[in-house]
Amino acid sequence: EVSGKIVDVLVEDGTPVEYDQVLFLVDPKG
Repeated sequence: EVSGKIVDVLVEDGTPVEYDQVLFLVDPKG
């Protein structure tokens, strides 16, 4: 769990994902 601002979503809604796949990028300075 982290706090910050989501800067980029890497997976489209409804797309199958792999275990441990990065789903979005978070800026911790947010």
